[in-house]
Amino acid sequence: MTATLSASDRAHIVLRARFRLLPEEESRRFRWAGRGSRLARMRGLIRYVHGRAAALPFGYPPAVVLPGHACLVVVSAVAVVQRLAAEDADWTLVGGLLAILPVVYLLVGTPIPASGRPVGVAGCALLGTSILLVHPVPNDLAPLILVVMLAECAAVTSVRVSLTVAALAALVPTAAAAVGHLGYGLPFSLVAVALGWATGFIIRTQLRSFERERQVQAERAVQAADDERRRIAREVHDVVAHSLSITLLHLTGARRALQEDRDVDDAVEALTDAERLGRQAIADIRRTVGLLDSEPSKVRPEPGIDDIADLVSDVVRAGVPVTYRLDGDARSVSAATGLALYRIARESLANVVKHSPGTAALVRLVIDDGVALTVANALQGAVGAPEPGNGIAGMRQRAELLGGRLRAGPAGDEWVVRAEFSPEPNDLLPTPEEAR
Repeated sequence: MTATLSASDRAHIVLRARFRLLPEEESRRFRWAGRGSRLARMRGLIRYVHGRAAALPFGYPPAVVLPGHACLVVVSAVAVVQRLAAEDADWTLVGGLLAILPVVYLLVGTPIPASGRPVGVAGCALLGTSILLVHPVPNDLAPLILVVMLAECAAVTSVRVSLTVAALAALVPTAAAAVGHLGYGLPFSLVAVALGWATGFIIRTQLRSFERERQVQAERAVQAADDERRRIAREVHDVVAHSLSITLLHLTGARRALQEDRDVDDAVEALTDAERLGRQAIADIRRTVGLLDSEPSKVRPEPGIDDIADLVSDVVRAGVPVTYRLDGDARSVSAATGLALYRIARESLANVVKHSPGTAALVRLVIDDGVALTVANALQGAVGAPEPGNGIAGMRQRAELLGGRLRAGPAGDEWVVRAEFSPEPNDLLPTPEEAR
């Protein structure tokens, strides 16, 4: 006689045959599925508690908040268990529930103002400890609830508020000792209360110091970004102003050579110089903008004091009569000062081309006890108010960053820019081997 199988039994047999599941393997998979769901719920609970602790408005990370609440729960639970073991499980156990009420509210309650939460923690802990001390037990841990509570309150409130709460907390063991309900000596309990307040105060002080340091670091970062932005703007201004001025002079010379003299060779030479300066300007701009990139790149060396002669030659080839004089040993000038001198000379010559085209200029560099660069040119007409921009201000800032000074203004019938730098320290002077 054959047994009749139901439709569900037949489907179950088909599924087991298709996936080749033995009864043991099937039960094992169900067990692992149950464990996975429990682990997922546990992770969700941990994330929820972590998020609630992180949302508190006191600035502490959950790694600081959660251990404090855990200590409060553990101490309160031990105090309750002590009374259960002593068969004092009457209404005094409500004190343990009151002590952990703020922790329960942290998990399921709605957010409350920052000023109200410490008061709630303190009130629940004071009332709960007072109720627990109605029936003292040997080695009672109920007074430790006050210690943990004071540490939390002192860490998030002002000194005046925390001291007030500490005074109220000291009254609880004092009153319990007066009626003989304090298992420990009163001095020990008062010292424990003081240590709880001191612990919270130290944590609060460390947090405030960290916040101040973080604020200072943020201000320094903003200032550094502003300084870098101004430096890059100064670099771009110097490159564009000089290169465009000289390039325009070359283009003007080429146009006149073609229009007036029909001299193709001079025009080609002028256009070649303009092209070279344009390519150099593009390379300088790319190098300057490349400073904004996060990845380092290979760039050509910065110009220095030896490049001033080439700078003057470019201006002369553009048609501006410029004389260059060097008095002293250029090898005794550091790279930083040489770069500043080159930038100042380039900006000064760009201003000559822009404001006094066609006038003769003198570039003189004197290296003695110090370093002095003078760029002078004849004035054309009356001197007006200086135009706002990065020119003179940028040159002056370059000089001041290296401990020098810069003066720019009319002197008789000339416009003079003079930059002076202090003597170079002896440890920066190159050795004879390095000079070679």
